[in-house]
Amino acid sequence: MTLGMLIAGLWIAWFLSWIAASFWKKPAARTAGIGRELPYRITVIAGAFLIYWYRPLPWGLAAPLWQLEPAWAWLAVACLAIGFAFSWWARLHLGTLWSSNVTRKDGHRIVDSGPYAIVRHPIYTGILIALVATAAVKATPLSFLGLALMIAGFAIKARLEERFLREELGPADYDAYARRVPMLVPFAPGRR
Repeated sequence: MTLGMLIAGLWIAWFLSWIAASFWKKPAARTAGIGRELPYRITVIAGAFLIYWYRPLPWGLAAPLWQLEPAWAWLAVACLAIGFAFSWWARLHLGTLWSSNVTRKDGHRIVDSGPYAIVRHPIYTGILIALVATAAVKATPLSFLGLALMIAGFAIKARLEERFLREELGPADYDAYARRVPMLVPFAPGRR
C-alpha cells in the first residue's frame, strides 16, 4: 500500500463514518437557509476537488513540488489521524446538536466544554489539520490552492454559524464565549 492510498483510505473511512453518524441528530428548529450557506459550500467543494486533482495540467500545477522523506511522511499521516480524532471528539461531544447545515435545534445551547473549550469550531480545526497534512504530502500547487479554498470555506462557514447563533441564542452569551475561546486555532491571541 502506498502512502497516497493510505491517506485516501483514511479520508474515505472518515467520510463514510461521518455520513453514517449524520443520522444521529435532532431535527432543526431553524436553519440559516441554503442561500446563506451556498458561498461556503461552493468554496469547500472547489477546494476538495483541487486537493484531489490527479490529472496532468500545464505549468506543473499538478506536479509535486517535493517528496517528503519517510519520517516526515509518517508524521503527516499521524497529523491526519490526529485531525480526524479531534474532529470526531468534537462531533461526539456535540451529540445530537450537530448538523452539517447551519441550524438551531430545540434546546440548543452554547457548548463550551471538551474540545469546544479549546476552539469554537473544533470539527473544522480537526478537518483543517488533516487537510494541511494531506496537502503537505501531495505537495502540488493545486493541492495548496485547494487547501487555501478549504480554509476560506470553513472560515466563511464558521463566521456564518457565529452570526446565526448570536441571532438565535443571544449575543451576550455567545460573545462571552467568543472572548474566552479562539475560533479555529488553539491558543491563538485575539480571541474574537
